[in-house]
Amino acid sequence: MVYPRILQMTTYVALLVVFLGHISCSEIENRSVSDSCSTHTILPGPKGDVGEKGDPGEFGKQGKEGPMGSKGNKSQVGNSGDNGLLGKIGPIGAKGDKGYKGTPGLPGGKGKTGSFCDCGRYRKFVGQLDNNVARLKSSLMFVKNVIAGIRETDEKFYYIVKEERNYRDALTQCRIRGGTLAMPKDQATNSLISDYISKTGLFRVFIGINDIEKEKQYMYTDNTPLQNFSSWKAGEPNDGSGYEDCVEMQSTGDWNDVECNLTIYFMCEFSKKAK
Repeated sequence: MVYPRILQMTTYVALLVVFLGHISCSEIENRSVSDSCSTHTILPGPKGDVGEKGDPGEFGKQGKEGPMGSKGNKSQVGNSGDNGLLGKIGPIGAKGDKGYKGTPGLPGGKGKTGSFCDCGRYRKFVGQLDNNVARLKSSLMFVKNVIAGIRETDEKFYYIVKEERNYRDALTQCRIRGGTLAMPKDQATNSLISDYISKTGLFRVFIGINDIEKEKQYMYTDNTPLQNFSSWKAGEPNDGSGYEDCVEMQSTGDWNDVECNLTIYFMCEFSKKAK
């Protein structure tokens, strides 16, 4: 019969499959179960679509500074700048050497003959004028020294203004009167002024010396520097407060630097020479 034979063959095939499967699993027991005993093979699928662009990441840290580059080519010279402001006038220079004597000039023409004068009759009148002039000079000296309180040298008059002013106001007041703050430039003048201060009963007055323009470079008010004479008190000038740019003279004749906003009496000087 065919049927039993088919059944026998089917049974044989089934036993063969079980036997082969047993052998396969025992030979690869060190593998994973999913790999060794799987009866199906997983193939890769088709390539997926391109994904969306992600967000930008954070900025990275700044890298190290690179090596110094080579020296560049020298550039062209630029245009000259504008001229600066004119500087201050420097101190007066030393006196120059005496120049050579010039050639004599041509002689002048002969003058006219003078007229004869008999001056005998005028001598008495001239004598009276001399006496009057002497009396006037004596009276003038009395007015200057006693009433007005003026002191003088051959070239200058000196006068103490008894008004308490700061330095700049004192300088202005002397100029209004036709003079300037007193500038003692020798020992004789310094002694005359100090004696004047003392006999007036004062202790100190402003004089025309300061270092307002440049610290420690003292100048007279006529813009000439102190050169051959000074009469500083011991330890002065010391700029004690940091603002002592003006100078007072004390009754002893000593100079002292003080603040310019100090208000005290001041000494003016006036030239006898006509301007």
